[in-house]
Amino acid sequence: MDGPRIALKVNDRDNVATIFANGIHNGSEVELRDKKGFVETLTVHGEIPYGHKIAVRDIKLGELIFKYGEEIGIATQNIKKGDHVHIQNLDSLRGRGDLPKREGNYHGV
Repeated sequence: MDGPRIALKVNDRDNVATIFANGIHNGSEVELRDKKGFVETLTVHGEIPYGHKIAVRDIKLGELIFKYGEEIGIATQNIKKGDHVHIQNLDSLRGRGDLPKREGNYHGV
């Protein structure tokens, strides 16, 4: 391991954090940090590349996914805390013209 394995949660609404480390494999531990100084150790399920998202809590099928305090997608399956959150379990809401607009946010379902 080269340096700390950190995942940053930027906003209190976020249910994902961004990984800032290489070599994150199944069973790896990362240090989840937020702007308030909260620190928690998360065990990773699967492989997560640098800059990708990790679930900081369980996320249910159909639940909105928040990153940087913004809605970025919706869960297409149940996601466990520590799972990689990406195209295999997230349907993006950005740039979608097929969903109704919700006031104050991106598109919603």
